[in-house]
Amino acid sequence: MTSEEFDLFVIGAGSGGVRAARMAAQRGARVAVGDDKPLGGTCVNLGCIPKKLYSFAAHYAEAFEESHGFGWHGDAPVFDWSALKANRAAEITRLNGIYEQLLTGAGAQVLRGRARVVGANEVELGGRRFRAKNILVATGGHPVVPLFPGSELAITSNEIFDLPVFPQHLLVVGGGYIACEFASIFRGLGAQVTQLYRGAQVLRGFDADVSDFVAAEMRKKGVDLRVRCEVERIEREGGRLRVTLRDGSALVADQVLHATGRDPNTAGLGLAEAGVRLAENGAVLVDAHYGSNVPGIHAIGDVIDRIHLTPVALAEAMALVDHLFGDGKRTVEYGLIPTTVFTHPSVGTVGMSEAQARERLGAVRVFRSEFKALRHTLSGSTERTLMKLVVDAQTDRVVGLHMVGADAGETIQGFAVALKAGATKAVFDATIGIHPTVAEEFVTMREAVA
Repeated sequence: MTSEEFDLFVIGAGSGGVRAARMAAQRGARVAVGDDKPLGGTCVNLGCIPKKLYSFAAHYAEAFEESHGFGWHGDAPVFDWSALKANRAAEITRLNGIYEQLLTGAGAQVLRGRARVVGANEVELGGRRFRAKNILVATGGHPVVPLFPGSELAITSNEIFDLPVFPQHLLVVGGGYIACEFASIFRGLGAQVTQLYRGAQVLRGFDADVSDFVAAEMRKKGVDLRVRCEVERIEREGGRLRVTLRDGSALVADQVLHATGRDPNTAGLGLAEAGVRLAENGAVLVDAHYGSNVPGIHAIGDVIDRIHLTPVALAEAMALVDHLFGDGKRTVEYGLIPTTVFTHPSVGTVGMSEAQARERLGAVRVFRSEFKALRHTLSGSTERTLMKLVVDAQTDRVVGLHMVGADAGETIQGFAVALKAGATKAVFDATIGIHPTVAEEFVTMREAVA
């Protein structure tokens, strides 16, 4: 075995790992990145990007139908699952190449293969050993299917994009954002969709009004959403799958998508053997600067199991690089992170839910508006929009902003800046709206709900 030396060895070429490698290399550090999977990680290959592309695709059937109200007539095109898959795959391949160019262009060395920590400052990959002053674990996470009879017959979000045959009936198990997104996407693409969740309401942890509202809208669009349901077993029945529930009832579907959680990718990395403390689910335990208990070994992104969002991993990468190779002033604030859920209609949110605000702040004022968007006065759609502000009664500061409606994420991103800047309800009230838009509702709500 030969030995080579680096200032930073990054294990995992996902969003966080690539950002850290690029930024460190641009600061003059000797950097290597090791990964045995396509560059870009979950986000590029099996997450954010393909999911958003499929979400775009899923809106077209609805758009063709709605166009009749605006004077467009004629037969709608026929959906081709194979064409969507092929076009998505071509785009992902293009992005893989861009990620490699970004790394090599910055001066980082890309090593193809599975890396393993063999000491506080040593990594093994492909029969070669590399010494590194700093090791960064940025290996992300993977979907987990709990064990039950027939659980091996279920697929996860990793397989859903490339099913050989489009499922005419898809059964989705789970109530988190991934489950809700794929239920909406495949319903929009034309599948019959049944979604089962063992809890009382989907999107647990979101504002209760948001969860209730989006669940109702998903049902209106044809998703058979059932709560307080649990799967007992899955069995093959001819070429389909028979799913028996705890209450004894059964359903037959073409595919079962299990989307109930993800665990960190730390198995086989040699971390425990190197003395790195791990959580029960395998997450790397880190300090405020993303360092593990073993000096020289760091971790960021989904593998530390804090907030599973690509922009958070990017921010953590920047903070770590600044700590290791800069002045150490950059930090990540986790309090006001905007996010979106690509359901149909989509969810956008930033800040506290109403329940969180009441628990933490006591007295709050809530402003809520529900309406049919202008577009749907002619489209024939029954879709409605929800917008909500949560305000600290003592300081007048807006501490939570929530929306369910078309392109909610696009709207919320701008308002997230306002919340980050500490905008008060008075500032919102003094802001002129853009008319006619949905977003103007956030600056025209005047009466607090009881």
